[in-house]
Amino acid sequence: MTEAVEPPRAGAAPAPQADADAPPAASPAVHRFLDVVSGEFDNEAAEPADAPAAKRVLAPQADAPKLHKVLAQAGLGSRLEMERLITEGRISVNNQPAHIGQRVQYGDQVKVNGKPVRVRIEPPPARVIAYHKPAGEVVTHDDPQNRPTVFRKLPRLHQGKWQSVGRLDLNTEGLLLFTNSGELANRLMHPRFGLEREYAVRVLGALSNEEKQKLLDGVRLDDGIAQFGSIEDGGGEGSNCWYRVTISEGRNREVRRMMEAVGHAVSRLIRIRYGAMVLPRGLRRGAWMELDERDIRALTQAAGIEPAAAAARAPRRPGATAGPLRKKTGKPKPQAQARAGNAAQPDPLKTSLGYIGADSLARQRRGAPGAGPNRRGPKRGR
Repeated sequence: MTEAVEPPRAGAAPAPQADADAPPAASPAVHRFLDVVSGEFDNEAAEPADAPAAKRVLAPQADAPKLHKVLAQAGLGSRLEMERLITEGRISVNNQPAHIGQRVQYGDQVKVNGKPVRVRIEPPPARVIAYHKPAGEVVTHDDPQNRPTVFRKLPRLHQGKWQSVGRLDLNTEGLLLFTNSGELANRLMHPRFGLEREYAVRVLGALSNEEKQKLLDGVRLDDGIAQFGSIEDGGGEGSNCWYRVTISEGRNREVRRMMEAVGHAVSRLIRIRYGAMVLPRGLRRGAWMELDERDIRALTQAAGIEPAAAAARAPRRPGATAGPLRKKTGKPKPQAQARAGNAAQPDPLKTSLGYIGADSLARQRRGAPGAGPNRRGPKRGR
């Protein structure tokens, strides 16, 4: 069952904020990290036991104009003339006879007298879902072993399909993004854009300074040299030690293999950031939320997809800043990060305003401006 993110109904008393009593933190990135590894991250989203479980159904976003209007705008004749051609059976959509009043969508193939015609239909706006993946789920549409997949919990799209932005292996938890935009997915995943991924990783035994430096300089794996962009201590108890690490590639099991290369087994791995998008605070494991227009706009700009007017006004920001150990050694950034001049990376020491999704869940619960109502589904009682 999908967790719901809903605004309060008109006239109803405002819902209590789950984190209203939480003490302010000097660094939201550090505070988020500690909450994730301690389990408090999920507890903040817990609702009262007597609160009814709400369902969330996303409204379709596809723009579907009428066929005769689209053909008239393409210069093939007047709307009345196009309706006459439709009545005479001379127009088809996706190789099926068209009918009066039919609507068409982006990607439909329209033919007049058996010949394809080029019509202009705007693609549906980009939609993005942030999912808190638990361990035990696979990132695939069809699994031969019939294991639970991440796609089974997502809302149904009336047009197109959800694409996962990267993958997480079976035992890895944390932030997983989905979008219906192929361009946005490519920008977020392609190695040449070098978007940082940040993980909370628990290993058996503490890393020595030499091992940390080796991981920063690069270790040899079966598929080439791999290196962390930064390593920070994250605490831990006994022989279990937590670290915050960043990488700029998306190779298979890269973090686990790098730690194993220096003699440390990974017992838990949680992705807490992908580029400028952080794991939304309060989003429980197995739950998802759809980003509103404000966050999607920020995400597309951080991925280098900016409106022409905005791009002309101001240059894009430089790439990611290196972590503390990278600054201390004075060594150059990883090559993948150096290529990411067009990718806007967040500074881990910024406030929550420097991140996308840091306050998304709380903002949507409050029904604040920027949290689009069409992306939150129906209200309770409807």
